Amino acid sequence: MLNGTEDDTGNTTAAQTHSTWLKVAVIGIFLMMLLQGMVWAADFLVPVTAAFLGYFVLNRPRRYLQRLGIPPFLSAVLFTAVLTGFLLLLLVQLSAPTAQLLEDLPALVEQIKLKLAATGGTLETIDNAKTAAEEIIDDQSPDTVEVEIVSRSGIATAIFTTAPGLLSSILFALILLFFLVSSGDTFLQKTVQSLGSFDDKRRAVSILHAIEERLGRYLGGITLINAGLGITIGAAMSLWGLPGPLIFGFMAFALNFVPFIGGILGACIAGAVAFVSFGEPWITFGAFATYMTLTSLEGQLVTPLLISKRMQLNTTIVFLFVAFFAWIWSVIGMVVAMPVLIVLKIICDELESCQTLSRFLGDTTQD
Repeated sequence: MLNGTEDDTGNTTAAQTHSTWLKVAVIGIFLMMLLQGMVWAADFLVPVTAAFLGYFVLNRPRRYLQRLGIPPFLSAVLFTAVLTGFLLLLLVQLSAPTAQLLEDLPALVEQIKLKLAATGGTLETIDNAKTAAEEIIDDQSPDTVEVEIVSRSGIATAIFTTAPGLLSSILFALILLFFLVSSGDTFLQKTVQSLGSFDDKRRAVSILHAIEERLGRYLGGITLINAGLGITIGAAMSLWGLPGPLIFGFMAFALNFVPFIGGILGACIAGAVAFVSFGEPWITFGAFATYMTLTSLEGQLVTPLLISKRMQLNTTIVFLFVAFFAWIWSVIGMVVAMPVLIVLKIICDELESCQTLSRFLGDTTQD
């Protein structure tokens, strides 16, 4: 009897272990397929994600207008018209300086190469070593026929090639946003109706309201902060005498939505333009340092003071999240990474079973 009991216990333990590993394998396969699906459907998922984030942000203003007697359809028309007008205004204002920048970009790149070559030093040594290695390889290789490939595609061609796809994604996001806002609370009601128990319904309403309030507050605050930063950096670059201060202002506004990378990239661009325009090391360093100082003050002082502490996130998690979305959705992924992470943090805050993950996503100042 004892041996039989031990055999049954062993068989049960082995079955449980096998079941556990089977669940792990199924979850792993599901996650890999989900990742592949997110990469494959990026052209569709990116505008859909942006539209739903915009819906959560605009839902509270839509309810306020509805209390004033304005139906959701007119609110949707108003919001989409304002967004479309803003995008068209940016396109008109930036089209001329951007076209000039694209026209001058090849010459700027050549000037940077010439100035770096004139400095000599390590760069020249590396270039000489590369040339010597190529000569050695050519001497040891058999007779070959040299074929010169002339590429007529440049940066401008690449931009004009990707522009239709970008514009169609923006148009799709605006149309979807219009339908979401014009539907009023239908999305919320359908979500609640699909749940079973009253507690689940109440929890879903609480989560959706929290997303609307906190995400709207965060994105609205960040947009205003970035607009102020763009104006400040544009004025600062104008004081340094850099060409196209309007472009620098818009660039600072857009890049600051991308944590970590946006500020560094903008500062490097400002330094490169200053280096080409003036060729003076102190002006180059000054433009770079000014850009970095202003973005650092915004990130370390202005944003923490104006944005609720509850929205402060774990810096390492933010970096990994931005890197992950940049990997699967390119540049646009870096922009939507923070709002998506904030939605995840809000959901974890509202669910008791996810409190451990919520504390993990929060920064060190949170309890």
